[in-house]
Order: sequence, then structure tokens, then C-alpha cells
Amino acid sequence: METGAGGYHVALGEDGRVVCRDAAGQQLESVPPQLGDDPVVARLRQLAEWLGAHERRCQEDVERWMERSLPVPTATITGVWADEAWRRVLRDLVVTGADGTAAGFLRGADPERGLALVGLDGDTVHLTDGEIRIPHPVLLADLDELRELAVELGVSQRVQQLCREVWHHPADTPDGTELTTYAGGRYEELRELLGRCARLGYQVRDGHAVLPVVEGGRTVEARLWVGDVQEWDECETGALSWTGPDGRMLPLARVGPVAWSEGMRMAAALYAGRTVEGEEAA
Repeated sequence: METGAGGYHVALGEDGRVVCRDAAGQQLESVPPQLGDDPVVARLRQLAEWLGAHERRCQEDVERWMERSLPVPTATITGVWADEAWRRVLRDLVVTGADGTAAGFLRGADPERGLALVGLDGDTVHLTDGEIRIPHPVLLADLDELRELAVELGVSQRVQQLCREVWHHPADTPDGTELTTYAGGRYEELRELLGRCARLGYQVRDGHAVLPVVEGGRTVEARLWVGDVQEWDECETGALSWTGPDGRMLPLARVGPVAWSEGMRMAAALYAGRTVEGEEAA
């Protein structure tokens, strides 16, 4: 697109930034200062901002579908597939039918043929169910096999699904309402732990790091004690528990698989940042 100023040509690059070529066709390292207020450059920058925000919204929506294992109309997937931002986020995610069967990597979507999936045998099948799911990885019975196939196929997922760490309910789930697996992670100052919570996206309320998880249509909250001392005082991670919609602590045996996995993931991540003797907190 020519700006009309000095023969420069500007366009959006593959990385979403405005790129500029001079009249001789040479690409410049940056947009010249004299084009800073050029209306063509301004419109391209606005477009770049919109495209970036659109792609973030696409990713946030798909992450929510996965974290909640929500049923998604197949027509929704085929309807947005032509949009490159949606396609980048959806491509190569593991998709199943509404009943959890026919797992495979999403490679295409067509209103007539349905969704094209590459299965564990390497063959492409077409899923024509009215609804599909993008399941949380803890719900995938063939998770290890899917991870191996992903390596063979060179799969790269924009939404963290197969590379997401998962924790399964142990066969002998302990009695009670609290776990101390990741208790005792010492931080020299509470503000270090609070900062780690913020960086990882966990809220802090009433002395706990909290993570709401919607599973089976109800909201369960994972809660890890982080302390209520002054921000510069030493603290330790404490027990992990889960509360139901009524705010009451749940028996560990009644915590669903997704809430269990995500709660343990939060606790492990906060414990990992502890101060180790002779080292600084991560």
C-alpha cells in the first residue's frame, strides 16, 4: 500500500507489525519517523491492534472450551474455520465426539464433510456429530499415545492441551478435605509468593491462592494457603483444598478430575517457586 509520501510502501508483515519499503523496493528496518502520523500507517496500526485482540479473544474462547470440556456445535467450528486467527488456535487440538470417543487431531472443517481428524492410527477420519468437545487432557484416556503421535506429526498447539501437566486422582484418595503434598514451600517474603501468583494468573483472597474451575456445570474452587502476614514477612505454602458452590470444603473423594488436576497444577507451580537454600526464588 503506497502512502503517497516519498514513494514509500507500507503493509502488515507476517508478525503483525507495519513494514515499510522505500521507493527502490528495499525493506527498511523500521517505519521512518516522518511517516509516524501518516493516515495509511495509522490505519494499518489500528488494523494490527484489532487483529491481535481478535486472536487473543479466539484463544481465550477455545481455552475456556477446553478447561470446561464444553460441548461445542460442529457448525461453530466449520463456520469460523475460514478465519485464519480461529484456524491457528483450533488446528491440531485433540477433538472428540460429544460422547468422548473418536479422538483425533483437528486438521480441517467443512460444512459438508464435517471435521477432519487424524487419529491414533495416522488415518484421517471425518467427524459429523452435531457437537464435539475439546477435552481437558486429564479426561483423555489415550493421553500418552496422543502425546507420542503429536511428536511424530510435529504438532504445535496454540492452546496448552497435550503439553499441560495433569494430576490424576490416586487410587487410594486420602480421607479428609486437605492435601499437604505441596505444603511447606518457603518464601523469604510473602510479596514474592504473591508476585508469583499474579504472574501465573491466580487470584489471592483471604490468605489463599484461588482457582475457580467449572466442571459438570458447577463451579469448584481450588484453594492453596499462602499466608496472611505482612508482605515482607517470611511465609510458606500450606494445605490445598477445594470448596463447592456453597463455599464448604469438599471431601477429597468428591473432587472432580479436572478440578483435582488444575488445583494440583496450581499448588505445584507455586511450590516450585519456593526459596531453596543457596538459591533465589524462581
